[in-house]
Parts: sequence; structure tokens; C-alpha cells
Amino acid sequence: MARYFTPRMIGAHLVALACVGVAGSLGVWQYDAWQANRAAEAVDLSELEPRPIADVMGPDDPFPAAFVGQPVTVSGTWLPESTVYVSGREVDGADGFWAVTPLAVGSAADDPALPVVRGWVADPADAPAPPTGTAEVVTWLQPPEGTGQADDDPTDDVLPQMRTADLIQQVDQDLYGAYGVVDADEPSTNAGAEGLTPATLEQLPPPGRLTALRNILYAFEWWVFGAFAAFIWWRFVREEEVPHEVPAEADPVPSEA
Repeated sequence: MARYFTPRMIGAHLVALACVGVAGSLGVWQYDAWQANRAAEAVDLSELEPRPIADVMGPDDPFPAAFVGQPVTVSGTWLPESTVYVSGREVDGADGFWAVTPLAVGSAADDPALPVVRGWVADPADAPAPPTGTAEVVTWLQPPEGTGQADDDPTDDVLPQMRTADLIQQVDQDLYGAYGVVDADEPSTNAGAEGLTPATLEQLPPPGRLTALRNILYAFEWWVFGAFAAFIWWRFVREEEVPHEVPAEADPVPSEA
């Protein structure tokens, strides 16, 4: 029994325990993320009472999966020079664009900004001038899109999706890890939606399943790694149980007289 508690074996036990523990914990974390994504898709929060955005997420926080579609109130300063138009949005079968202007959330124009979908337009050339000054709007909170579609012309103000990596190229400050869609039925101050068709969540592209699928696959990957570490530890212990035979010392060769 003592051979299982030699310094060499204790080190092996600790390494195996650490590997299995870390792999198991990371697997559970990915599994919880998968469940959170599934739960968020199953819940419609858009009819709830608006909450201040600070109660839901901060500018440096990852998107809270449990708050997809949550109405939030946002106050700040418009950044009209950073207005972009997101293609591929349909209204009554007509293809068009979302007019998106970042809103610096806070009292200063250089505070982190939330991209705000002000409304829909068939052609960006027909869009009204973006708003200026301060505003207080109610928006439906949405996670950034990530379909992988490439921006064919990064130099213009038309984007193929609401992806943070594309939006940040148009803004000189930090962005929230989210965007908002103005709720036209809620009272807002200087919402910048005049001359635009109201944007709705029905204009969103079909939700992708890749993120949730990736989470569950990562969970299984970590658990397999933990099981493999446990197997290696078991093999190591089994080999220690086998007695090591000491080779018999060879008989000396008799010298010739």
C-alpha cells in the first residue's frame, strides 16, 4: 500500500486530479452556456416593462443570454457621423436596410456606445439625416450577429450584419457587446425614427444554431479529455502494481587455467 503514496505517486495523483477537475468544470460551464442559449430562445421578453440598461449589462460585459429581447431604456448622446445601414432586412417582402446610429450611453459623448436600430428604409439614399444631440430611447436588447458573412466594401457605410467587429470600424470609442432596436410603441425622446419605417424583431434574420451547438460539443470535448486523463492515471497505477523483477546477476565466466 505504501507504494501508492511515494512522492512520485502522489505527484501523479495530484496531476490526474487537477486535469479531471478542470476538464469536468469546463465541461459543466459549456453545458450551462448551451442550456442558457436554449432557454433564451424559448422566452419572449419583448412585452416586459423596460429596465435601465445598467440593470441588465455593463459596457464591458458579455451579452447576458437570459435577456434577449428585453426592453431597456438608454440615455446618452447620438453619434451621427457613425451611422451605418445594415442590409438584408425585409418588410412585407421588400428587401431593405436598418438605419443604425450609435448612442453614447452616459453624460459624455466619448462614453461607450450602444448601436441603436432607429428604423427601416428601402434605400439608404432615401434615409433622413441621423439625429444629433441627446436622447432617451426604449430599445429591445439583442446580441451581436455573427453569421460570418464578409463585408464586401469596408470603406462604405453599408454592413451585411450587426456584428461588433464591423461596427467598431465606424466608431471612435468602445461599443457595448449588444445592440438595441427602437420600440416605436414606447415613449422616447429624440429617437431619430422620423422618416423611417419602424424596425421590428420580425425583421431579424433566422437565429443561427451554431453557437449553442458549439457549446454542447465543447462540453463533450472537455469531458472526453477528463476521461482520458483518468484512464492514463489508471494505467499508470496498474503498472506500479506489477512487481518489477530484478534481473539475476550473471554468473562469472570461469577463467581457463
